[in-house]
Amino acid sequence: MRRWLAVVGLAGLAATAATVWLGLWVTPPDATLGDTVRLLYLHPAIAFVALYVAGGLAAGSSILYLWPRTRSPFWDRLAASSVELAALFCALTLVTGSLWGRPTWGVWWTWDARLTSTALLLVLLVGYLALRRVPADPEVRARRCAVAALVAAVDVPIVHFSVVWWQTLHQGGTILNPELQAHVHGSMAWTLLLGFVAILLDFVWLVTVRYRLEVLRDQAGGTELEISLAERHAEGTPAGAPSAPTAPGALAVASSGLDAKPAATRAGPAPVPAVAPVPAVAAAGGAGGPQTERSGAGPGHAPDRDR
Repeated sequence: MRRWLAVVGLAGLAATAATVWLGLWVTPPDATLGDTVRLLYLHPAIAFVALYVAGGLAAGSSILYLWPRTRSPFWDRLAASSVELAALFCALTLVTGSLWGRPTWGVWWTWDARLTSTALLLVLLVGYLALRRVPADPEVRARRCAVAALVAAVDVPIVHFSVVWWQTLHQGGTILNPELQAHVHGSMAWTLLLGFVAILLDFVWLVTVRYRLEVLRDQAGGTELEISLAERHAEGTPAGAPSAPTAPGALAVASSGLDAKPAATRAGPAPVPAVAPVPAVAAAGGAGGPQTERSGAGPGHAPDRDR
């Protein structure tokens, strides 16, 4: 698994570097757009991954989790990983689009239908991430987040058809026209295709790593819960009473030195030493003298005349 992940990561890094090199120094400028066309070797690929790959994977995983027959923590974790990457690539889409729009349209941002719907999608994805961090039962949280992912997925077709439904500054098909005829040819087409492959490989590597982090986070949360329950039970157990068996996860963590409670607190209060009674014996004439009654032997009292 690790070797496969390393191969995918290195392949994505090499493909991305090759795309940047071809796009900046090898391919010719466009007859109409000039050198600004070089941004289009990455911008469409990033938008494609954000909308259709990451967004589609998040929506499909959420549906499979909500379906009772296929409900599994696997789909919840995969949906969370996909939504987080969808938000990342959606933000990169807006950034690269603004860099392209400034020399082309003359503005960094305009309330165009395509731009506005994409920004709305980013807000919905960030809302999903915020909802996932609200404290709740894991199953309740997973159901809420699955519904939120499906609500965000409704905006994807709106983004796609926005250039058809409304008159916008954004052009229509960047690569293919409605007749499925390519707009680019030669080295520009090959560089654009390589850009799609590079971003897809980067997404596969990122979503795999992100899923593994989600698994580790769930395991850490379960261990913390076991430790907390074990400590609460130990606090409520009276001294001398047999304690319930500690959970294996909590015992392993406690034995490794993570239990920060002092030894005195875990062992209970220290016993109070018993004090021996002091005999009430007084010496009349100093140490070793004969014992006399205390009355009349103290200082300031004269001895009895009868004696």
